[in-house]
Amino acid sequence: MRGKRTGTVPAAVASAATFRPLSPARWHDVERLFGARGACAGCWCMYWRLSARQYADGKGERHRRAFHRLVAEGSAHGVLAYVGGTPVGWCAIGPRTSFPRLAGSRVLAPVDDKPVWSVVCFFIARGHRRRGLSVGLLDAAAACAARHGARLLEGYPNEPRKKAMPDAFAWTGIAASFTRAGFEECARRSPGRPIMRRPLPGR
Repeated sequence: MRGKRTGTVPAAVASAATFRPLSPARWHDVERLFGARGACAGCWCMYWRLSARQYADGKGERHRRAFHRLVAEGSAHGVLAYVGGTPVGWCAIGPRTSFPRLAGSRVLAPVDDKPVWSVVCFFIARGHRRRGLSVGLLDAAAACAARHGARLLEGYPNEPRKKAMPDAFAWTGIAASFTRAGFEECARRSPGRPIMRRPLPGR
């Protein structure tokens, strides 16, 4: 069942932001948003796509080239958020099987044998954080996944025990944002790490 929304994206953000699916033509927007640091410490959205050793060995330029290749091939999926034509947010999605790191996680092991798409990370530019933009990104991600034939969208957010969580720990999202975007918890193997799902409409 789809979860009941407990809130909405703040009106100022909802009216100002637009959301677009990732495409090769938008690669320069990805570079502009991720900046010189490659989003988070040179990750270039490669963390879930590689083994721990591969990830550690490739931080920075190697990850940038690898992610660019995936985008150019059309095998990387996600959505970008724009405000005034400027890219300000990113949400990575794709079939769970395209993120090998998930397979080795005890906490995030598959809940069942249903085919799912996964929301694995967010990156939101400074000055646009903590304004509800992640809820809009999740709604856009659900629409994007559905267009690709997905029927379930799954996420792995954190549920902070305190009201505030440092941005560095929020890159997989916050549970409250997922709830507001219509996700429901379906498993929890660690106190602060629920697995949440949103069913997607069929064609």
